[in-house]
Amino acid sequence: MSPDDKIASVVNNDKIAEVVSSAASDIGSFIRAQREAAQVSVRQLAEKAGVSNPYLSQIERGLRKPSADVLNQIAKALRVSAEVLYVQAGMLEPSEGSQVRDAIIGDHAITERQKQVLLDIYTSFCQQNEAEADAESGAQGAAEGVTTTPESKFHAITSEPHTSHS
Repeated sequence: MSPDDKIASVVNNDKIAEVVSSAASDIGSFIRAQREAAQVSVRQLAEKAGVSNPYLSQIERGLRKPSADVLNQIAKALRVSAEVLYVQAGMLEPSEGSQVRDAIIGDHAITERQKQVLLDIYTSFCQQNEAEADAESGAQGAAEGVTTTPESKFHAITSEPHTSHS
């Protein structure tokens, strides 16, 4: 390995370490903010999450990056969505953006449990509306003698209108 390659390797390792450290710090500060908003001590959260007090403290200070399993335990203890913690930790890509979701999650006037209930209700409404829209488009197509298949949706999107040859 040439000296230039060694320098590049050290620089890359430093960048990787910096990204990991930054992610650990971000998730740690996020967990701390959620814990403080819930008015729970480090010791109480550690006990509820089933992790040691020093380990949780290290996570909050950005010294340790928790596993997905530990994040899940912390999410349950804080009564927040595990998905939110996974996204904060960089383990999961954020789902499709929603101003409603962002507003609920960012609201400090309600508890974490209330946030989760609102998010569950909102998700349920969105799924119901999507199912109704799909049913309506299917019923409309049936009334017109047109069947909607994944292939026909693909063709409708990717090509010019086509006529069916019977």
